[in-house]
Amino acid sequence: MTKKYVYTFGGKTAEGKADMKNLLGGKGANLAEMCHLGLPVPAGLTITTECCTDYYANGCQLPADLMQQVRDGLKNAEQVMGMTYGDKDNCLLVSCRSGARSSMPGMMDTVLNIGLCSATIPGLIKKTNNPRFVYDSYRRLIMMYADVVMEKAEGLEPCKGVGIRRLLDDMFDVYKHSKGYKQDSDLTT
Repeated sequence: MTKKYVYTFGGKTAEGKADMKNLLGGKGANLAEMCHLGLPVPAGLTITTECCTDYYANGCQLPADLMQQVRDGLKNAEQVMGMTYGDKDNCLLVSCRSGARSSMPGMMDTVLNIGLCSATIPGLIKKTNNPRFVYDSYRRLIMMYADVVMEKAEGLEPCKGVGIRRLLDDMFDVYKHSKGYKQDSDLTT
C-alpha cells in the first residue's frame, strides 16, 4: 500500500484537520482547519512530516511515490483555483513554505511566486494591469530562490559570511539610491 505523503486543501475542503499537527505540521493543520471553517483559503497541498522522516531514513532520497502525489495535489489546486501552473495567460503561482510539528518562528524559509517567469509575466501584467507589481514579485522570487534553494538547500557557505541574499539586497539598495529612491515601493516599472 502506498503511504500518503500529500494532503490537499482549498475550496472550503481539506483532507487534513487541526488535530493532525504531528503529521501536517502547524501550518498544514491550521490551513486545513481554516478550510473546514469555511474561510477563503487559496488551494494548496501539504507534504507530511513523515515524508521528511522517510527521506532521511532512506539516505536523503525522496520517497518513490512523492512526486506523483505532488503532481496530483497541484492538479487539485489548479482545479480549485481555476488556473494552471505555467499557463502564459492564467498562471497559478505557488508558494513553498517550510513547516514543522512545533512552531519555529523565523527558522523556516519561504519561496513565493513560484511559476512566475518570462513566459508568465505578460499574462500576469495583463491580468493585474500592474507591471510594477509583477516585476517586483519576480525580483522577490529570484532573490528568495537564490537564497533558499541555490545557497541554503545546497549547503553552500557564504563567502566571507555574506550570503547571496545579502549581496542581492545590497545591490538592490545601491540601485535604489542611485535613482534617489528610499523604499522599494518608490521603484517604477
